[in-house]
Amino acid sequence: MASKKKGNVELIALQCTECKRRNYTTSKNRKNSQAKFEFSKFCKFDRKHTVHKETKIK
Repeated sequence: MASKKKGNVELIALQCTECKRRNYTTSKNRKNSQAKFEFSKFCKFDRKHTVHKETKIK
């Protein structure tokens, strides 16, 4: 099967600001949103809701 290219969409990781671990991955459309994502998500290592910021997947 032929694979489709996702031109402006890139995969990113969300890193916890307290424990510095990458807990979540998501996709982002670079054309529509240039700013870095910042979400309040649950960190299973801290066992509470913390702020998660966008980082690159290596």
